[in-house]
Amino acid sequence: MIFSRRSLVRVLAMVIAGLGWGWAGCQSSLRPKDYDPVLVRFFLEATPGEQAAVMRLPLTGVELRVRPKAVFVESDIVNAEVVRVDLGLCLMVQVTAAAARDLYRLTGSHQGRRLVMGANEVPLGSRLIDGPFLNGNILMFLEVPDGDLAAMVEGIKRTAADWQREVARP
Repeated sequence: MIFSRRSLVRVLAMVIAGLGWGWAGCQSSLRPKDYDPVLVRFFLEATPGEQAAVMRLPLTGVELRVRPKAVFVESDIVNAEVVRVDLGLCLMVQVTAAAARDLYRLTGSHQGRRLVMGANEVPLGSRLIDGPFLNGNILMFLEVPDGDLAAMVEGIKRTAADWQREVARP
């Protein structure tokens, strides 16, 4: 096959541009963080016949069989807060609009199962799905000391902000 000099120059220019964009993308993920990222994932409890992974909560030792694939991940999160409810302090995780629609459908069709939250690959809490979650917020009591919740929330917020900036890039 014979290429003209002009077509070779175009191909070479596209290859160099692609490498440049790839390098720029790699550099953005290599930026040092001035905080400890907290990667939050939510898993759905498995039914008896489903393939499952076992997660053990750190304080109570409760073992939960969950589907191996997370239903919500760090890129679905837009905010987190410590919230005081009647039973004490809990974590509120707010998800994106698209994830909120998925959350509504998931919780509407899987009532009676539990949603299990892990942070940095450590299971920290579970919540019984007692009805559809309407507002895109997941409230969950975690098996961590109340004093550690604020630092965890700060890490979740900053990690979520970084993820949302990356997603918003053209």
